[in-house]
Amino acid sequence: MANSPQSKKRARQNQARFAVNKARRSRIRTHLRKVEEAIASGDKDLAATALREAQPELMRGVSKGVFHKNTAARKMSRLSARVKALG
Repeated sequence: MANSPQSKKRARQNQARFAVNKARRSRIRTHLRKVEEAIASGDKDLAATALREAQPELMRGVSKGVFHKNTAARKMSRLSARVKALG
């Protein structure tokens, strides 16, 4: 358990960051799920639109430290390939 004032403050900061990161991660996953659902429905226009909306959210997660850069790049690459394959 935190004893020093500094460690108590760090614990408070960690809780606040955890809440922010959790919300951000949830928002990103929601965008990715919308892309997945659009792909599953077979609607290429809807999937492309959802992918364009998901990309900035995913990259924002990278810049904020929620996701690793390569993870986001891999997700975008795979999703865009699947959208492109819808014909």
